[in-house]
Amino acid sequence: MPNTTFYHSDDPIAVHTKAGTRTTLLDICRSVTPPCHLNPFLFNGHLQTCWTVVDSTDIPIYYKRKIFAAEDSTYHGTFAVDFVVDEYQWAGDGTLPPRTSFFSDTEIKELELGSLDNRPMLVTLHGLSGGSHEIYLRHVIAPMVSEEQGWAACVVNSRGCAMSKITSPVLFNARATWDMRQVVKWLKKIYPNRPLFAIGYSLGANILTNYLGEEGSNCVLRAAVVCGSPWNLETSSLALQRTWMGLGIYSRAMGSNMKKLFELHVEEISKNPRINVEKVRNVTYLHEFDRVVQGPSWGYPTEGAYYRDASSSDSVLAVRIPLFVIQAEDDPIAVREAIPFEEIKQNPYVVLCTTSGGGHLSWFKLGGERWFTKPITGFFTKMAEEVELVPTNDRSASSTIGSDNAEPDAIERPHFLPMRRKFQIEINTE
Repeated sequence: MPNTTFYHSDDPIAVHTKAGTRTTLLDICRSVTPPCHLNPFLFNGHLQTCWTVVDSTDIPIYYKRKIFAAEDSTYHGTFAVDFVVDEYQWAGDGTLPPRTSFFSDTEIKELELGSLDNRPMLVTLHGLSGGSHEIYLRHVIAPMVSEEQGWAACVVNSRGCAMSKITSPVLFNARATWDMRQVVKWLKKIYPNRPLFAIGYSLGANILTNYLGEEGSNCVLRAAVVCGSPWNLETSSLALQRTWMGLGIYSRAMGSNMKKLFELHVEEISKNPRINVEKVRNVTYLHEFDRVVQGPSWGYPTEGAYYRDASSSDSVLAVRIPLFVIQAEDDPIAVREAIPFEEIKQNPYVVLCTTSGGGHLSWFKLGGERWFTKPITGFFTKMAEEVELVPTNDRSASSTIGSDNAEPDAIERPHFLPMRRKFQIEINTE
């Protein structure tokens, strides 16, 4: 049986419950994490990870899509958000993923009217070149939106993913937090009473952590989960490159997926004078794709410069909402050596749970269920139903959730700024 290990601050944030009791973020994370009993036939990270290709499990989630026009001039264009809706008669024509269609004009008007209900809502960020159709995220969404739980949910699709069209000559990148920020602001505006939560998987976990760090104490999300994050992108990339499986299987597959994405949008992306289309078509591996696409698109001289700037391993220091991190130590893609153990232990708002087995976003049990579903759904349920939450302006590095006597951070000089970046952008968090 794979071991589970928790890493955390010596003084994790205290949490006041609606029942009037007091506990800690660590206690909550421990209480919702079951023993990790995985399929004994999938006994290492490679077998667990590769089984995702073989597994035929289907979890029907129905979506309606809304197209947003980006408000941030740094990242202009459009992007697609898929909202979970009740089952409907789907007549797909191959232009959108399964069980996904566009909102009608009437439905869009109804959606934008908003609601004063207080249903918890989950915002999801998927992994590299994925989308709302990915089975790993549906394993979590399904129980949350069930009749028993009653949550609302949506998935923010990265630019060009999930068969969405791009209208500017750039794809997503590992620190592209603009779309997430716009969606959260929009949701807070039309659903002012809904507590908002977020989860990110793999690259989406890296993006979400960067978002949480950028927002800091201004973050309006109540709590978040990141799962299978690559954290230090340069470390993860070099780890992939140094083994046959890493380079020849995983990096090749991810590079191929990104090339397919590129070809779907080549007409628009090729308008960027920095992109050499023939160079892109000649790459094989993911790091090569990032070298000829992500680097030139965003002004980075090398893929290493891009990786170092877009990593979330420092961003976790700036997180100021409860964050539950789940990683498999045998993950061959988001490798153990890239996990920022010491940084996580410096932040009382963060608890990391690692399992010795599980692979990349896999954690298959006998019968096809995924282990990670239980701790994630349990965490969100507890945070929504049992924890007495407080306004975001009561949060600081030393604040107590549920308390109104938070003290501001004591800033000493010299001090470290975890969100300082080489590629500088203006971030409006108001």
